[in-house]
Amino acid sequence: MPGSTLAPLDATDFDTAIGRCAVAWRGDAVARFHLPGHDPLTTPVGRMGEDAHWLPTPTTGSRGEVITRIRAHLDGDLDDLRWIPIDLTELPEFHRAVYTVTRAIDPGRTLSYGEVADRAGTPGAAQAVGQALGRNPIPLIIPCHRVLAADHALHGFSAPGGIETKQRLLAIERTAGFGEPTLF
Repeated sequence: MPGSTLAPLDATDFDTAIGRCAVAWRGDAVARFHLPGHDPLTTPVGRMGEDAHWLPTPTTGSRGEVITRIRAHLDGDLDDLRWIPIDLTELPEFHRAVYTVTRAIDPGRTLSYGEVADRAGTPGAAQAVGQALGRNPIPLIIPCHRVLAADHALHGFSAPGGIETKQRLLAIERTAGFGEPTLF
């Protein structure tokens, strides 16, 4: 944001079971997260912004713990990740309200866009919820993949990899109806 007085971001990228992810911190709070795209060899450097200071992957301290638990979660050792501090200071109030509701959805569970709107105190704002989630700077930690259309369909996912990534995350989290074998 031009003229912003916020501290610069520290960023790193790291391997996971689904590909290379990246995280950026402001202090000890996560400000951005990047999921891998279709090409597992593509690094997410550009998605963190030009102001990010790239560091080696931390293995200790609170930042090391964030990476350890994200890796474990993506390996199927589920964690709600709500304990990870996040920085939403640059975001509009409506987006913060949507992200608060979304962050409360447990792994393996889903809500519809309309249900998120209702819980955020804005009934009838399902489309606006979808737009806010499409701008989510911290997917997975703010689990926008757990929000579905009213018909339980996967209609879009703005994170790299699109709907395939959304479906894969829901399958990892053992969400009913995703990643299960079918009869036909």
